[in-house]
Amino acid sequence: MRKMKEKVLFFCLGFLLAGASVLHAQEEPVATEAEYDKAYERRIKQEYLYGVYIPKDLSDAIVQLNKLADRESLQKFRMAEEEEAVRKLHFSLGRWIIHNWGFYGGSRLSVALKDMGVHHPDDMARLIIRSMHRSLNKKPIEVKEQVIALQEAREAERKKRMESAEILYEGKRQLNRDSVELRKQR
Repeated sequence: MRKMKEKVLFFCLGFLLAGASVLHAQEEPVATEAEYDKAYERRIKQEYLYGVYIPKDLSDAIVQLNKLADRESLQKFRMAEEEEAVRKLHFSLGRWIIHNWGFYGGSRLSVALKDMGVHHPDDMARLIIRSMHRSLNKKPIEVKEQVIALQEAREAERKKRMESAEILYEGKRQLNRDSVELRKQR
């Protein structure tokens, strides 16, 4: 029964925050890389995207989430084991963070997190959720250690994928004799 209550409470925390979101107008897809770069540069300087405040950094993100959640939900979140809280909230609160704070399209928060060494949107959300949990429990947030752990996990996942990857085509490139002669002359 307790496990069921915990699941319901985590589910509610995620949807409580999701209720604070604004329906986003869809952006038109860009036709060129230059248009994408221009839109990205505009987005990462915005304090608000589609009516949603974008935190400027990790500390501001924690403050904003504390403002959005009710006390009871925050208390349940605080009481949960850290790993369980991060895992359970990733697909609710984590998705809300990724979507509403513009991690895929770029935002000032995503740039701040990339500058810290976290590049994947899922990892950004995990960093925020774990940091919030530690903050609520008055534990050291240990940002550097978290970033290193996320980077190592991402690299291990990449290596595992590469080990099981199937080579579809392997070929040898023929060098043009003229290009070989030019290299020798340099």
